Amino acid sequence: MTFETPAPGQSRAGPQVNPAPHPVRQVWTTPVRRPSGATVALAILGIVFGGAAVLLVLVYLSTFLGPAALLICLGLALVPLSVILLAVRWIDRWEPEPRPALLFALLWGAGVSVVSALVFDLGVQLALAASGAATTGDGADFLTGVIQAPIVEESAKGAGILLLFWVLRRRFDGPVDGVVYAATIAAGFAFSENIQYFGVAMIEGGVQTLGFTFLVRGVLSPFAHVMFTASTGIAVGLAGRRRAGGGIVTVLFGLLVAIALHALWNGAFILLVGDATLISYYLLVQVPLFITAIVVVVLLRRQEERITRRRLTEYAEVGWFSAAEVAMLATPAGRRQALSWAAAQPKDRRIGMRDFIADSTRLAFARQRMLTGRAANVDRADEAQLLALVRHDRAAIVGEARAVR
Repeated sequence: MTFETPAPGQSRAGPQVNPAPHPVRQVWTTPVRRPSGATVALAILGIVFGGAAVLLVLVYLSTFLGPAALLICLGLALVPLSVILLAVRWIDRWEPEPRPALLFALLWGAGVSVVSALVFDLGVQLALAASGAATTGDGADFLTGVIQAPIVEESAKGAGILLLFWVLRRRFDGPVDGVVYAATIAAGFAFSENIQYFGVAMIEGGVQTLGFTFLVRGVLSPFAHVMFTASTGIAVGLAGRRRAGGGIVTVLFGLLVAIALHALWNGAFILLVGDATLISYYLLVQVPLFITAIVVVVLLRRQEERITRRRLTEYAEVGWFSAAEVAMLATPAGRRQALSWAAAQPKDRRIGMRDFIADSTRLAFARQRMLTGRAANVDRADEAQLLALVRHDRAAIVGEARAVR
C-alpha cells in the first residue's frame, strides 16, 4: 500500500505503484490518523494572531472614520470581498485547500499585511518630515503610489504565502494552490484598504465621491490586488517543484512581477484617470490584465486535470481504480455526473462520493510530488492513509460501509 523507490538501474519513470490487494470493494478498517496536536495548535495560534491584527486595523480605521462611517464602509467593502471569495472557491474546486488555512490567509491579508504597510508608511512619513522633504504633492503621491506601496504591500502579502507554504508543504501542490492562497490574502488586504478609501471619500466628498470610489474599486477593479499577488503565488507554487536555490530565484522573480504590475496599475491610474479618461484607463490597463489573469488560471486548472488523470491512470493499471472511475474523477464532466447521481442517493453515499473525489485527487497529487522529487514532503503514513480512505469512500458509495471507524 505504499510506493517503492526504484533501485539503481530500474526505470527512472518514478516510484512504482504496488498492486491493489484485489478486493477493491472491501470496507476499510484502519483508523484514520488525525491531525497532530501541534498542527491544530499552530492553526489556532495563526488564526488568533491574524484576527487580532484585523481588530487592530478596524480600531485604527474607526479613530478617523467614526463608528457609523466604519460600519457603512465595511458593508460596502463586503461586496467586492464576496465576489473575490466566490471566484477563489471556483478556482479551488478541483483540490480544495484546508478551510483553516484559507481563513488564516484572509486574516493575514486583512490584518497583518495592512498593519505592516501602515507601520512602514508611518516610518517613511517620519523620515521625510525629519529630513524636511515634502510629504504631500504630486511628487510625494507618485513616490508613495508607484514605488512604496507596491514594494511594501506585495512583500507583506507574499510573506503570508511563504508562511503558508512552509506550514502546508504536504498540501501545497503547485501554482493553483499558490493562486488560491494569494487571491485570499489579496482579498483580505483589499477589504481593509477599501474601507479606508470608502471612508475618506465619504468624509471628503460626500455620497457622490463615495459612489465614484465604489465604482472604481468595488465594481471596475475588485480583482486588482488579486492579479498582483497571484504572480507571487504562482511563483511559490512553481518553486515547490524546484531545488532550493532555483526556488528562491523563482519566488523573487514572481515577487518582482507582482511589484511591477502593482506599480503599473497605480502609475497608470495617477497619470490617466480623470472624469474623461476613466474608460480609457479601464480598457487599456485593467481589461487586458484581467483577461490575461483569467487565461492563466484556466490553463493552470487544466494542468491540474491532466496531472490527476495521469497519476490515477497509473493506479488503475494495477487495480486501484477502474478506467471508468478515472474518467469520472479526472474530468469536470465526470465529477458533475457523479455528484448529480449522488444527490439522489442516501446521505452516506452522497458524502462518500464527495470524499471519494477529494481523497482520490489528493492521492494523485501526493504521487505527483514524489515523481517531481518531493518525496520527503510526502510521509508514507499519509500516503497509506489516502489509499485506505479511497477504499473506505468506495465502500460507502456501494453501500458496504459497516463499522469502519
